[in-house]
Amino acid sequence: MQGLIGKKVGMTSVFNEDGKSIPCTVLEVGPCVVSQVKTVEKDGYSALQLSFDDKKEKASNKAEIGHFKQAGTGPKRKIAEFVGFEEGKYKRGDVITVDLFNDDTYLDVRGWTKGKGFQGVIKRHGFGGVGGTTHGQHNRLRAPGSMGASSWPSRVMPGMRMAGQKGGKQQETELMIVKIFPESNLLLVKGAVPGPKGGYVIITK
Repeated sequence: MQGLIGKKVGMTSVFNEDGKSIPCTVLEVGPCVVSQVKTVEKDGYSALQLSFDDKKEKASNKAEIGHFKQAGTGPKRKIAEFVGFEEGKYKRGDVITVDLFNDDTYLDVRGWTKGKGFQGVIKRHGFGGVGGTTHGQHNRLRAPGSMGASSWPSRVMPGMRMAGQKGGKQQETELMIVKIFPESNLLLVKGAVPGPKGGYVIITK
């Protein structure tokens, strides 16, 4: 799908025509530079490689500097490929801005959720805990409890909710465009976007 790379700025709220407050997320979308054009003849598939967010040359290796130099731009921090663009419309070095989404009402926004590390079942899955906190306290208040049967099937069934890694995963959501600010490359969407402030997001039509 056609899309751009962006960055989460933060959240705010706006009022609609009925006077209701709408929670919104502010996204800085582009400008994205076409750093490479993939073709079926050369690469086996058709796509545009877009890059976003300037990066210092001293923090880049020679391969990165050379790659972006061919596109007539400096090193970038984030690179992503998008399909669905009209072949021959864009060439290496072209800049695509937030104006790409002027005709759309809804967009798919994919971000990376905040990593919480290894967590127990209460924080990870919302378990209520077992037992009380008075009249004989014990150390099993936040324990997961039984994980299944005994002699049969003698194993833990797949999908059992247990302690483990929480967050740090890709999550995609469909959000409505509230307003576009082309002069500052800002996009206002209704609702929350996965990830922290300053986190990169992929916005597609």
